[in-house]
Amino acid sequence: MSLPGLDLDRLLPWLPGAVGELSASLIAGGKSNLTYEVTDGTSTWIVRRPPLGHVLATAHDMAREYRVMAALQPTAVPVPGTVVLCEDPEVLGAPFYVMEKVAGRPYRFVDDIAPLGPDRTRAISSSLVDTLVTLHQVDPAAVGLADFGRPEGFLGRQVRRWKKQLDASYTRDLPAAEELHARLAADIPAESAAGIVHGDYRLDNVLVDETDRLTAVIDWEMATLGDPLTDLALLVVYGRLGETAAGAVVDVASAPGFLSEDEIVERYAASSPRDLSRFGFYLGLASFKLAGILEGIHYRYVHGQTVGEGFAHVGDTIHPLLDGGLTALKEYR
Repeated sequence: MSLPGLDLDRLLPWLPGAVGELSASLIAGGKSNLTYEVTDGTSTWIVRRPPLGHVLATAHDMAREYRVMAALQPTAVPVPGTVVLCEDPEVLGAPFYVMEKVAGRPYRFVDDIAPLGPDRTRAISSSLVDTLVTLHQVDPAAVGLADFGRPEGFLGRQVRRWKKQLDASYTRDLPAAEELHARLAADIPAESAAGIVHGDYRLDNVLVDETDRLTAVIDWEMATLGDPLTDLALLVVYGRLGETAAGAVVDVASAPGFLSEDEIVERYAASSPRDLSRFGFYLGLASFKLAGILEGIHYRYVHGQTVGEGFAHVGDTIHPLLDGGLTALKEYR
């Protein structure tokens, strides 16, 4: 049986070696691009496509997500094997791509990872930081991604972009967002050396196998070239969001044994030459960006354009996030 956004009859010719009848399931977790597991009973594939309905102009670019994973195949960054990209919207109603299924699972909530115990949780969160360092050490030009983005002026464009995204998803007044944007725009620091930016790096965008090995970094829809410290800041802000809105979005960083905020930053800094003296700005920008992402999800929920559960309270998480962003601008001074 086909699912919303996934016509299995139309998909069949795009699955190399597929035989017989297909079946599919919507993979739980994630409130942006739709991810399906598809099987013919012998082989299994993962299919990614944009969400139904309201799609912001620069978001959900399947070709970019596919390209960066294909480019990272020969590096030490773990990514799924890429199979095929379809940019013809007539097939499924939007561009999509197919990738290999990778052993492992994402950990999103405290209840998911807590049964592993604090020692294993600490090891997994440590590997999460180490993998981010590995990604940021990749030379974009060496893997064919020299033209994947425009790193010059990246931070300023990020401030403008997420203001535009918030405006495009408008359903209500958010005074704190206006204030945070104004303060960010008025004090943009010099950028750190350019690198590949994942754009939404956190533990539930990584697959972990039964031996606690990180087997794949996934969800590359916002990847680009820019200032990699934005990834580190977003990882930290996701942890803060979990503390203020536990269970509503993602709270795995609150699990016993998970590296603390200071430990995450210190572990990254120990392996990276990047200057963290203005990290407060990056935390403010990460808060603003995450607010933009969540407000887009809230917009789709309000307009009945989401698939799955867990959307009803996303809008409530925006307020402490924005307040935390304003506070963060005073930190790391």
